[in-house]
Amino acid sequence: MRFKRVLVKLSGEALAGPGGSGLHGETLTSIASDIAAAANAGHEIAVVVGGGNFFRGVQGLNKGLDRPTADSIGMLGTVMNALALEHAIDTAGVAARAMSAVPMPSLCESYARKRALDHMAHGKVVVIGGGTSNPYFTTDTGAALRAAELACHALLKGTNVDGVYTADPKTDPEARRYDRLTHDEAITRNLKVMDTTAFALAREAGLTVVVFSVLDAGAIGSVLAGTGRATLVTP
Repeated sequence: MRFKRVLVKLSGEALAGPGGSGLHGETLTSIASDIAAAANAGHEIAVVVGGGNFFRGVQGLNKGLDRPTADSIGMLGTVMNALALEHAIDTAGVAARAMSAVPMPSLCESYARKRALDHMAHGKVVVIGGGTSNPYFTTDTGAALRAAELACHALLKGTNVDGVYTADPKTDPEARRYDRLTHDEAITRNLKVMDTTAFALAREAGLTVVVFSVLDAGAIGSVLAGTGRATLVTP
């Protein structure tokens, strides 16, 4: 097994489906089933979710909010997504546990590294909301942080395209997909799949980042089996 323990990063937009905002039931169910199948295949899985389908921190700057307040609202959105995904994975037949970096004990368990590791070792999928619990840090950075401290073998970055391209493939027909990159190349070429802080943290931790499209059914399982289309960003 190439990657035994992995962290899957899902954007909030990935859970919004074609509507572009909120939660899309069919999309949520499809992604949860994919995660459950990977867990049943023997992988230990943590998930970090974004909150852009409800509120993105930088949007608050256009609404008269300061950045810390706006980012705090965005963190609430990530916890909403974590709770929804926890339920969907449970419904798919695999035990899941939502954890929040921002303590919300009446809603879900507070994130703690050793507790998360124990859940994963016992076959539960850990779904982490709350980002890093600090403003100014993206959920991509939070995903790299959690993947590093949970000693994951890879960070699977689910996007709406099947890898990293030289340009936006939706607007540039000449865009070329990379099969493999190094962290330094991704940073130097300013490839905006993850922010620079997240890439730098992944580089420091020696963490492989796998960029793939989460929109196709079974995409996570295909990537873990080494058969799916993806770009590997390696140390």
